[in-house]
Amino acid sequence: MSKEAVLEAAKQSIMEADEDLAMQALKDAEAEKIDAVELLSNGYSAGMKELGDQFGRGEIFLPELIFATEVMKTVTAEIESKMDVADTQAKGVMVIGTVAGDVHDIGKGIVASLVKTNGVEVHDLGREVPAEVFIEKVKEVNANFVGSSALLTTTMTEQKKIEELLVKEGLRDKVKTMVGGAPVTKRWAEKIGADAYCEDASDTVNFILNWIEQM
Repeated sequence: MSKEAVLEAAKQSIMEADEDLAMQALKDAEAEKIDAVELLSNGYSAGMKELGDQFGRGEIFLPELIFATEVMKTVTAEIESKMDVADTQAKGVMVIGTVAGDVHDIGKGIVASLVKTNGVEVHDLGREVPAEVFIEKVKEVNANFVGSSALLTTTMTEQKKIEELLVKEGLRDKVKTMVGGAPVTKRWAEKIGADAYCEDASDTVNFILNWIEQM
């Protein structure tokens, strides 16, 4: 089975919320020695992104998105469990969460999983996380990276608050910050002083790996 076929099967398994198909794609990927990160990025996550776009256009409904997310969680947990401990020796530490006032965490969860499979220790704070909690966790785990997601224009200001608190606590020079979410833009990231705007999970991983090389 070709790599392209396996990646397409992985993508379709998420779009169809078919756990059996998702697990078969995982087995096929192992047989073909396809890199787990590539499988997640170009297979499963690609399916999740396509579904997210369809949901945004009103072509599918929330239950379909939720079913697909459950399959995605199962697959990423399986991939993480199979990864060699030596392969996952922490290259850095990341704190990530969806900001206060915002309950959306599907995209953020995918980002957390993909970053974790790239050997970074990830502390996922969940959703509706106050800026102060981000700061407390950064101190507690001595984080190198901070990622915040906002899916509503009304909650984007929380990302700015995180930046301000990091400065106030003398932590800003010790971490790299990333912001993401549907209404978030590169311009917004620059305006609040974040290090990067990340459009999707692959974007986030690329930024982090590039920063790690420079550490």
